[in-house]
Amino acid sequence: MVQGARTEAERKIISILKVLSESSEPLGSITIARELERHGIFLSERGVRYHLRITDERGFTQPMGHDGRMLTPDGLGELRMALAPEQVGFMHDKLELLAFQTTFEPQKRTGKLPINTSLIDKDKFRKAMAAMKVVFDAGFCASRLVATAAEGEKLGSVVVPAGKVGLATVCSAAINGVLLKAGVPIESRFGGVLEIRQGEPRRFVAIINYNGTSLDPSEQYIRAGMTDVTHAAKSGNGRILANFREIPAPSRAMVEEKVESLRQAGIDGVYVLGNTSEPVCQITVGLNRVGMVLLGGLNPVCAAVEAGIEVENVAESGIIDYQQLISFAEL
Repeated sequence: MVQGARTEAERKIISILKVLSESSEPLGSITIARELERHGIFLSERGVRYHLRITDERGFTQPMGHDGRMLTPDGLGELRMALAPEQVGFMHDKLELLAFQTTFEPQKRTGKLPINTSLIDKDKFRKAMAAMKVVFDAGFCASRLVATAAEGEKLGSVVVPAGKVGLATVCSAAINGVLLKAGVPIESRFGGVLEIRQGEPRRFVAIINYNGTSLDPSEQYIRAGMTDVTHAAKSGNGRILANFREIPAPSRAMVEEKVESLRQAGIDGVYVLGNTSEPVCQITVGLNRVGMVLLGGLNPVCAAVEAGIEVENVAESGIIDYQQLISFAEL
């Protein structure tokens, strides 16, 4: 009986964390109770407050004054572990959601776009920036535009913990969003590690299909130490993070136009755009399809990790207004 009660309480806590994870703004108990009801979980406002006190104590949520609560990185990690058995393919769904939420218009340079959030110790931040500079300079990034946040502030859906500085890098899912708004269906196939030789992309040496994972591939590769982005940036030889997409062949001309408008707006994530039905970086594509390689948004952060700096990454952490971004050079 006690075990059953504990299981029910944990289920409610996970449901509350899930509701918070789907919002880029703080949520109060009334809003959370309303959202839970939509998912078939009936919990009073008082009941929500009770469970939020538990999540606060565990470090899963952070009070944001009268605005409500935000999910912390620890809370996001707990949610991912709890939902992993039922969320095979979660990454694919998440990329589609971020693409739908993207409102960025390259020509007007307005709207919101997806980001990754990296959390770095305050006293290591300058050293991390120095390590990242070579990667930004080499262009092995989705964009040279970034945003920062101090402790207690948020980037996307992530609240920056005490003692940390938050760094937002543009997520390659921004390209999905812009193409989607232009009427181009884009298939996200996998995230991988791409081998670079003499400054040219050669082949993928590791891949994780989005349809078969609940975790972001880039986060896994970084933790496993599988990148060599710093060396790639300095010498033209190494291993970087990259993602593989497919588009219908008739849309190629429109995609080229959108890619150029994105570049003019500071989004340089399209690394390789293939030809109809031809392999790209040794990856086969479907009939009347075109393969496309996108640079991983977390490539610069890899350089900091390779330099021995501890970084906590939350890929696809939400969306941010384009106007909040500044050039990395300004940091």
